[in-house]
Amino acid sequence: MRSLNTEHHHNQNPSAAESGDKSAVFSAGKLVDDDGREKRTGTWLTASAHIITAVIGSGVLSLAWAIAQLGWVAGPVILMIFSVITYFTSTMLADCYRSPDPVTGKRNYTYMEVVRSYLGGRKVQLCGMAQYGNLIGITIGYTITASISLVAIQRSNCYHDKGHKADCSTSHYPYMAVFGCIQILLSQIPNFHKLSFLSILAAIMSFAYASIGVGLSIAAVAGGQTGKTSLTGVQVGEGITASEKVWKTFQAVGDIAFAYAFSTVLIEIQDTLRSSPAENKAMKRASLVGVSTTTLFYVLCGCVGYAAFGNEAPGDFLTDFGFYEPFWLIDFANACIAFHLIGAYQVFCQPIFSFVEKKCGRKWPESKFITAEHGLNVPLLGKFHINFFRLVWRTAYVIVTTILAMIFPFFNAILGLIGAASFWPLTVYFPIEMHIAQSKIKKFSFRWTWLKILNWLCFVVSIVAAVGSIQGLIQSVRTYKPFRPIHE
Repeated sequence: MRSLNTEHHHNQNPSAAESGDKSAVFSAGKLVDDDGREKRTGTWLTASAHIITAVIGSGVLSLAWAIAQLGWVAGPVILMIFSVITYFTSTMLADCYRSPDPVTGKRNYTYMEVVRSYLGGRKVQLCGMAQYGNLIGITIGYTITASISLVAIQRSNCYHDKGHKADCSTSHYPYMAVFGCIQILLSQIPNFHKLSFLSILAAIMSFAYASIGVGLSIAAVAGGQTGKTSLTGVQVGEGITASEKVWKTFQAVGDIAFAYAFSTVLIEIQDTLRSSPAENKAMKRASLVGVSTTTLFYVLCGCVGYAAFGNEAPGDFLTDFGFYEPFWLIDFANACIAFHLIGAYQVFCQPIFSFVEKKCGRKWPESKFITAEHGLNVPLLGKFHINFFRLVWRTAYVIVTTILAMIFPFFNAILGLIGAASFWPLTVYFPIEMHIAQSKIKKFSFRWTWLKILNWLCFVVSIVAAVGSIQGLIQSVRTYKPFRPIHE
């Protein structure tokens, strides 16, 4: 049997693979799965933690603003529609982890490999462009959001000491640099399989700050401090033109789409699951738990936040100071946001790291710089393995994304654009097309027709959201000067 470090050898144990036996076997003194890789130990609980870490993120903070643009009718309805669509397509994608049979077939380790197995051709490259472009965008967006939360802590203390009208503006860039330095260290975690502890902590943090936001909103509503709301949201004539209303509605749809985006890492999460019960069954359960939990928080944050702030809801109700007191609780919530985003950044960048390292490993297999692992004993922490290529390339990636975040620190517009760019191809189009291919659904049959209608409707929604987000970015660029303090 070949080395366990060798990648993409799907049938290193042919007899097990051919018979569909997924029980682990011993090899070179290690317990391994049917593909010869070290035995996976993930469960639906760890997968749920990964999903919650990926989904409940910066997006939840903009949902009160999104509901304000859409109103009491369209806002909650669109939230629920995206929730149902995301879960529905995630079950299709989970069934495609193995091919051709979802239980006994060959493993596909990445989203691109799944598309290659079921669709092939140029769609593989299109999937790669959509997935990795989206992942890069998310890591940049999370760097921005983490810095905003860290700055909010400093500003909260300033407002508490000097009053709410004081000039407490400060630069975000040192905080982006600090976040980048932390990510340089965490990026040396070798792969997705070692991230469970970080995802669980990050998921706890996401529950904490979402709960604080909901609690403060409920307290504001109970205290009678409510804003003006309406069935259709922000109304034309109240400081907003008809065209601005349209653009912001489009952008709000993009924000909600972003808030459910986890398809980009679903296959990578599923590849951490142990073989019994079947990976697709465990992943479907994790998706149900993850999407249901996040939808509950989204409805609470969006609707209760809208009730508290009304049509004047801020883009981020914790960092844009919808609340000023109690300042220590605001500080704690923003610290939770920053900690959560530290973990979420790793969930989204690990597939990028893996993709590049596998490519380089296949192209230069004889290079010790790329393939050699060096043991390092760290007092109190044990033995770590260092790979020089991994150290240099991952550090360079974090530095570049941090610099890009410094150049383009626009919050809501970036969230909407990322959501629009990723939602249709990765969450809807590829899962539906692969499900049709896997299930051999007949063309023009009832099920085929409705799946195609859903596909095209989501495509239109993505275009609409992208247009709104691009318009928002254009407005931001007109007033922004790079590397100057941002005045909120």
